[in-house]
Amino acid sequence: MMQILSVIIGLVCAVLLIPGLIPLLGWLQWAVLAGCVVGIIFGSFCQRKIGLTINIAVAVVAALRLFLGGGFV
Repeated sequence: MMQILSVIIGLVCAVLLIPGLIPLLGWLQWAVLAGCVVGIIFGSFCQRKIGLTINIAVAVVAALRLFLGGGFV
């Protein structure tokens, strides 16, 4: 059950990541990062690590976008 929840959270965060890459929507990346942290927590308790992998990949892209944009832009 936690595996499915982690994958769903990761996919929702990945969908929200795409519009957040547009300039002036950097605030959306903070929500994506928060969701990914929840997904990482759920995914770390499962044997199969697909949800954990999805959430880590999305979190890395969101963090890189925030780093390049100065945290807001």
